[in-house]
Amino acid sequence: MGRASTAAGVPDELARRLGVPDAVVIGLGSMIGAGIFAALAPAARAAGSGLLLGLAVAAVVAYCNATSSARLAARYPSSGGTYVYGRERLGAFWGYLAGWAFVVGKTASCAAMALTVGAYVWPGREHAVAVAAVVLLTAVNYAGVQKSAWLTRVIVAIVLAVLGAVVVASLTSDAATASRLSVGADASFGGVLQAGGLLFFAFAGYARIATLGEEVRDPARTIPRAIPLALAITLVVYALVAVSALTVLGPDRLAQAAAPLSEAVRAAGAGWLVPVARVGAAVAALGSLLALILGVSRTTLAMARDRHLPHVLSAVHPRFKVPHRAELVVGAVVAALAAVADVRGAIGFSSFGVLAYYAIANASAWTLTPAEGRPARIIPVVGLAGCLVLAFALPVASVTSGAAVVAVGAAAYGVRRTLADRSA
Repeated sequence: MGRASTAAGVPDELARRLGVPDAVVIGLGSMIGAGIFAALAPAARAAGSGLLLGLAVAAVVAYCNATSSARLAARYPSSGGTYVYGRERLGAFWGYLAGWAFVVGKTASCAAMALTVGAYVWPGREHAVAVAAVVLLTAVNYAGVQKSAWLTRVIVAIVLAVLGAVVVASLTSDAATASRLSVGADASFGGVLQAGGLLFFAFAGYARIATLGEEVRDPARTIPRAIPLALAITLVVYALVAVSALTVLGPDRLAQAAAPLSEAVRAAGAGWLVPVARVGAAVAALGSLLALILGVSRTTLAMARDRHLPHVLSAVHPRFKVPHRAELVVGAVVAALAAVADVRGAIGFSSFGVLAYYAIANASAWTLTPAEGRPARIIPVVGLAGCLVLAFALPVASVTSGAAVVAVGAAAYGVRRTLADRSA
């Protein structure tokens, strides 16, 4: 079964060093990141008072995707995530397309997270700070996955403390009004779906656990436990934050807020928490960036092993046991994008790619047999349909750019196969 069957001790195999707590922390670091500090406002603009319904839609799709991904990762515990699952279950083209959507989309997401760090740390100099952040975190990942997991644990603790303070300050203030949670006439069906697509972007980090399958101890046990646990914790945190922001701001003020959580604590009369929220947002973006670079480099490694990307990127460092060349190339590309990119465009493009990636994951899970740990049939069906609906409910610019890049990847695969067949 491809790389899943690689024998222990082979020089290019990654070291299995992560247990359940480490895998959960990496998943939390990927999900509880800058998205929750930034995604609430555009989601409120799309859905109005239906924001919480959009969050519920995103959570259902994320749960289906997480379950499908966990079963597949336990079956194929090697680096690459859905790139490997699609290849093994649906064929080489679908695996390639999933890997392409992930690498390109998440590289754009890395740049967006880096720019978010810059915007909070030094407004007006965000591009320079973003590049510095990418260089720093690429160096951390290069030193080994255990060091990355340790740093992610610290970041998650800080971000959860900040979000907890925001929730408590908001819900206990005189400005909190429960009636603001009611769904009004401003909540359209299309708006709720678009909000779900935007909020799904913040949930998508559980794939990072699957892409680290080759570095997890006892993957058949660890991955199916870690992914749902990380998702459940994240959903509880997001629901509490969304409820607290809505109760003090209402959907209209929330939709107009440039920094929603800073605005929420200001409206709650806790102005001293505003700089704390800014620091929390910067740290959260660093956590997301750390985990994103980690995941993109592992998928790059898997695609390079199969020569869909330059084979030189498949090398594993003899001491640190990480795909060091892939990490350096990914870091260089992200740094270049962060120097010139626009945050909003990067996030919209990334969302479409992420949903395409998970659509292939659900289609792959459908083909599992009961003996292979197949989930209930309804799960991959709802997951696949949900991914497609949310992808095409995104803003038109995001759909257009995302679909175009996926089409370019498919065309490149076709050209490569044609040339290979002619030379055979």
